[in-house]
Amino acid sequence: MDIDHASYQEALNSFKLSKIKIMKTLKIFLSTIIVAFLFSNVTAQSASIKTTTIKVNGECNMCKKRIEKAALAVDGIQAAVWDVDTKMLTIKYDESNPAMEENVQKNIAAIGHDTEKYMAPDSAYNNLPGCCHYQRKSVKQ
Repeated sequence: MDIDHASYQEALNSFKLSKIKIMKTLKIFLSTIIVAFLFSNVTAQSASIKTTTIKVNGECNMCKKRIEKAALAVDGIQAAVWDVDTKMLTIKYDESNPAMEENVQKNIAAIGHDTEKYMAPDSAYNNLPGCCHYQRKSVKQ
């Protein structure tokens, strides 16, 4: 089988051109993906993060774990830290949801810990371990 040199060169050039087109298309595609990814990160970071503190009654590190877990269970809470000494819970969240603080306080009261605005149901408070019982006061509602 004889393949003439001109046909071989033509086929080789055609292959090289196809490869160049594929590489250019791949570069454009990857560049588009990278730009889209970067843009989405910039947009996500532009949301305003709010940090606030809430008074939450409790006594010990068991309370700390329970309170922080209840706060983090609220969709949209990015961080929650309760200080055993000051009884203050610091939360971080996207401020576009104005009911966030309210939802956190309701969730924490539901597990037995009184907050600034919500008193825990007696049944939830009574189910706390003995070391977690604190002196209860009435709260504003």
